[in-house]
Order: sequence, then C-alpha cells, then structure tokens
Amino acid sequence: MTATAVAAKKEEERKGGWFVRITIVVVVLLWTIPTLGVLVSSFRPEQLVDSTGWWTSLAHPLRDAEWTLGNYRSALSTGGFGNAFLNSLAVAVPSTVIPVTIAAFAAYAFSWMNFRGRHLMFVAVVGLMVVPLQMALIPILRLYTGGATLGGVTVFPDLDLGGTFLGVWLAHTAFGLPLAVYLLRNYIGSLPSSIIESARIDGADHFTIFWRLIIPLSVPALAAFAIFQFLWVWNDLLIAYVFLGGSHENRVLTIALADLVGSRGENWHLLTSAAFVSMALPMAVFFSLQRYFVRGLTAGSVKG
Repeated sequence: MTATAVAAKKEEERKGGWFVRITIVVVVLLWTIPTLGVLVSSFRPEQLVDSTGWWTSLAHPLRDAEWTLGNYRSALSTGGFGNAFLNSLAVAVPSTVIPVTIAAFAAYAFSWMNFRGRHLMFVAVVGLMVVPLQMALIPILRLYTGGATLGGVTVFPDLDLGGTFLGVWLAHTAFGLPLAVYLLRNYIGSLPSSIIESARIDGADHFTIFWRLIIPLSVPALAAFAIFQFLWVWNDLLIAYVFLGGSHENRVLTIALADLVGSRGENWHLLTSAAFVSMALPMAVFFSLQRYFVRGLTAGSVKG
C-alpha cells in the first residue's frame, strides 16, 4: 500500500471517528435534556412550575425563590410513599433472585448435560419469549384464584395467591425465565469445554462443576440479566397492579406514583421529585453492576 493510500485511509477513519463522536453527543443530549428538565422541576416551587418553563430558572440559578425542597418533603410524606418503597423492594429482590437461580441451573443443563430432547426443550423455552405477557395475565390470575384440574387430577392447587407477594414473585419469574435461560445458556455454553472435562476427570459431579466452576465464571452474564430483571420489575405497573392490587398496604412505587399525581393531574409537580426518589435504587444497582453489563450481553455471541 502506497503512502498516499495509507494517508487517505487514515483521513477516512478520522472523519468516521468524528461522525461517531457527533452522533454520540446528539444522542446523549436527546436523552439528557428531558431528564435535566425533570430534575430542575423537582426543585422548583409549585407556582413557578405551573407558570414558567424549567429552563427559566437557569437564568437566575442563585436566586433562593427559584428553588425549594418542599416537593421532596411532600412526596415522601404523602400517601405512604415509604411503605410503597419497601413493597417494591420486597417484590423486586425475590423476583430477580428466583429467575436468575432457576435459569442458571437450566442453562447449565442445556449446555453440558446430555439428555433426550434438550435442544427441542431449549427451542420451546426460547419460543416463549415471543408470547406477549398481557395474554397470560387472565389465565394466570384464574389459576391463582381457582386452581386447575386435568382429568380429575389437580394440576395447580387453589392457593388463593391473588394479592400476595408470592403470586407476583411467581408471575415475574415466569415472564423473566425465557430471556434468562437464553442469555445464560449462550454464555455458559461458550465456556471452554476443557475446564468441564478436567473437572469430570477429577471426579467432580454436575453440582460441584456448576457451583465451583460455572457460577464464578458466569458472574458477568448473571449480573447482566440481574440488571435487566431488577429494572423491569422495579418499574413494572401492570403486573403489580393485576396480581398484587392497588390497596394502600400492598401497592408498589409505580402505583403510588400514579396515585400521587391525582385523578386530574393536579399534583404533577410532586411526580418529578417522587420519580427521582424511585430512581435512586435502580441507578445504584446499575452503576454497581455496569462493569459486567457489556461483557455479559456480548459473551457467547462470537467464538474465539
């Protein structure tokens, strides 16, 4: 390759690099500006929020009349917001741990255990990802309230799980398992077979291999799905409302936020501050596990 061709290639790469940088800046601004507006509005008095745009406060950022913490105090003290926070935590943590645990065992079985029909079963599990969860809400709710029998044999007992935490845990687990099995199977199946074979030669059984080798090596994939599942469950409104209900004792944060605004939207200025309170824990989870996020998503996509 001549010097002219090399210089032309470098110039093309430089232009492409600038295009990528500009695109990234534009995307970041498109996502950041609305969030900044919500953040600024959460610290503004109600009368200013109703009469002026959030950007007007930036013209006089040091003026005391432009800022207040009253929205946060009102949001935390109105309508049992603290109890809703604890309910969301009680729903999100088990609804994340249970599917991750079950999917890890299933992914190892699909990857390294030989049994008849495992490929067909894996295809069936992956196929469940295309089923809209809205289609399953009424059938599952009927199972919770009345059970199910087949030929006189009880298939699902009548436990009356409606309005209980166990019911919403099982629902979130069922809806999250297909994606979890798919992601973890791709990762665990891409691990070097020599490690598994060496452990078998040393006399290790499947559980020992899974617990001592697979789990430590699969932390990126486990963390990646845990982020997905936790954020989905924490921000969920539909499943929590259907299976847990909207009573004052059982409601989660998303339902409390909807009730906080009011039927006519008269308290929407409180929604901005309450939204940032509800975002605190998901952001902590994401940033604490984000170093595993990309590794977990891309693992298993290529070989070598």
